[in-house]
Amino acid sequence: MISAFPPRPKLRGRGVEIKTLERAILAHRPSRIALVGPGGSGKSVLAAALGHRVARAFGDRVHWVRIGAWDFRTCVELLAMRFRKKTLAELRSLFRREERLVVLDNHEDDRATAKLLDAFAHTKVSFLLTARRCLLGGVFVFPVTAPLVTSGRVAFPRVRALTAKLRWNPLALDLADAIVARSMASATTLGRDLVAKGLGRVRALDHEDDVPEVAGIVDWCWRRLPRESRRVLTVLAHTGGDHVDVDSIARLSRLPARAGLEPLVRLRLVQAHFRDRFALHAVVRHAVQKRTDFDPSRFYAHYVGLLEREPARFDWEQTHLFAAMDWAYRVADRARILRVEALLDRLA
Repeated sequence: MISAFPPRPKLRGRGVEIKTLERAILAHRPSRIALVGPGGSGKSVLAAALGHRVARAFGDRVHWVRIGAWDFRTCVELLAMRFRKKTLAELRSLFRREERLVVLDNHEDDRATAKLLDAFAHTKVSFLLTARRCLLGGVFVFPVTAPLVTSGRVAFPRVRALTAKLRWNPLALDLADAIVARSMASATTLGRDLVAKGLGRVRALDHEDDVPEVAGIVDWCWRRLPRESRRVLTVLAHTGGDHVDVDSIARLSRLPARAGLEPLVRLRLVQAHFRDRFALHAVVRHAVQKRTDFDPSRFYAHYVGLLEREPARFDWEQTHLFAAMDWAYRVADRARILRVEALLDRLA
């Protein structure tokens, strides 16, 4: 597997789903499958576990690409850079030669993704999407619900009393489990605090990443975190790319290396798919974004400058570069756009 694919995750209560999806992918190749469910339901974790499960059948040619809401042109450029190709035609030629599984994580733009999948319709590549919603024809939609919810069992025994209050949401329960495991509060006390802050009330949501159960726990933690940890969370919440390395976190938060990270790791507020690289779940990211601000030009300056100095790091930092390019286009800054395009030409 290429280095950007997440390591094999631990699954709780997903045995039936993983076996069903494995059969679906292997029996009907090339496959087009979308894992669809609400924020924090475990779509990306399930996709990562599935990728490891079927890797041998694809000759270990299993790849992870976060596409978000980027348009068709940007997605093609991202794939071309990932596979060291220059054009869509070259990508098609590569995908016709041997079977691959490409995970498109966090799909948001139906039209762009439809065009992308159709562009590789007559190749040997299988696609696995994760999405909060999916309006795509020609794709098998697999609904992802909270583990064990249909059986009424619990996946997190330590916070059994909070299971119904947190609506079986695995992300919320995982965060609650970390709080109780660290003896910061009992399940009863935590539940009482969350209800006092509004958990259980019915309200309109901002969008799919606005999950009250997770937002309530993030708020509970925020009020108890040291200042340095809050600054690290702010950086991670506002980055447009994927996981951020320790040195970049330090520079962007203006803190010493690793300052503020330990409490976040203990409370599972950050994800560490790779050594010394950290990210936030999209739902946690949204909860933090609502209470913080960060100047996006600082991300642009940091990552463009970093890759100009160290182009060999592109495989790890490519989503940050494309996020920088997307921001430059949105603010219509011609000088910044030309700088990114010149860098992409060098990296091609």
